Amino acid sequence: MEKFNDMTTEPIKKTLILLALPIMGASFFQLAYGIVDMLWIGKLGSRAVAAVGSAAFFINLGFGLNTIIVTGTGVKVAHRLGSKNYKEADEFINTGFLMNVILFSVYFTFLFLFRNMIVKYFNFNDAGVENMAKQYLMITGIGTFFKFSNFMFVSIFNSFGDSKTPFKINCIGVILNIFLDPLFIFVFNLGVFGAGLATMLCEGINSTLFYIYSKKYFTIKRQKEYSREKIKDIFFLGFPNGIQRVLFTTISIILARMVAGWGASAIAAQKIALQIEAVSYLTIGGLQGAVASFVGQNFGAKRFDRIAEGHKVSMRLSAGLGIITTLIFVIFAGPLMKIFIDDEKTLEIGMDYLRIVGLSQVFMCLEIVNSGAYSGIGKPKIASMIGIIFTSLRIPIAFVLTKIFGINGVWLAISGTTVVKGTLSTYLFSKEKKYNFRRQHDK
Repeated sequence: MEKFNDMTTEPIKKTLILLALPIMGASFFQLAYGIVDMLWIGKLGSRAVAAVGSAAFFINLGFGLNTIIVTGTGVKVAHRLGSKNYKEADEFINTGFLMNVILFSVYFTFLFLFRNMIVKYFNFNDAGVENMAKQYLMITGIGTFFKFSNFMFVSIFNSFGDSKTPFKINCIGVILNIFLDPLFIFVFNLGVFGAGLATMLCEGINSTLFYIYSKKYFTIKRQKEYSREKIKDIFFLGFPNGIQRVLFTTISIILARMVAGWGASAIAAQKIALQIEAVSYLTIGGLQGAVASFVGQNFGAKRFDRIAEGHKVSMRLSAGLGIITTLIFVIFAGPLMKIFIDDEKTLEIGMDYLRIVGLSQVFMCLEIVNSGAYSGIGKPKIASMIGIIFTSLRIPIAFVLTKIFGINGVWLAISGTTVVKGTLSTYLFSKEKKYNFRRQHDK
């Protein structure tokens, strides 16, 4: 195992920023796949965007399940690296990849068997939209094998303190996707299926590159025997974050069906606005990944003073990012939406979404970074419970608010609960630092 980036001794702010910037870049390039797809699919019209948007909700559900394995493996590897237990770090890596393969097999089987039911759920009453949705669902469903693998590689590379390699690899994939998307969609006339196929091929190339470059840190190999204890450790550590993301996606699906009551234009607007908002979500997710790895290594090394200071620095950085995002969403909602679509009804709905949800961006950033800190100390349940409770409340709140504000009631429910989650998670982690860290430091 090659020497990794030891985050238990270097200057805290410098360490976090140098680790976070490439992760943010890599996250952006992961997002860029969806943005590139949406730029080209938008030229096919709102019906095509609605088809892709509805299918994507169920692909994201798979990513939520994958978070269980990715989070658990990444944190366990960081802990073992921090305590210099390299043998167990390797064992956790190989166990995580085995669990990934099993998850893909089960989830794709589910998508294939229930594809008609999944698409019918949105009540489009439009055979053309439903056919496009099924095509996109199947091709991207196959591609989840590579996507699951890439998420795992990124998490493990981050645990080793190497966020630059994932950034470079994702750059290559996105550049290829920029060229392949219009080729498959328009030249080969494959429509939304072509968009999914282009992305799948690029993700496959990324997986190959990750595998090649991973050999400088670890070797993926089939073990003679897999420890049930390690499987349980990964599952139970990653379960709170994973179930939170699954619940988040499930609630998004329910809200999307509610939004579908305003027509295909509303679903299209929501899909485009979500892609735009994801720039903020995944960018701050880069800082979350840095915080989880930094806290994980320092927790393994019992450097609780560094964890407390690192959290303080990360809060300042996340608040700054949130303020910038809020200003962009509120001021430039119109120009941002017009990049993707020119349908007036879709534009109006999407602009309202960005302005309303934009007001809660600071709190969204705080919540995500706190979640990374809780994962790093091996207590993801606290952040997950906050997320589960208040994300679930979006459904009844949206039901009430839509009676008053129409479709904007859905956006108000999302924004309001985000404010509460960000505030509460920050308060509780501050208590964690004040009491529990002090006690452990004194032992």
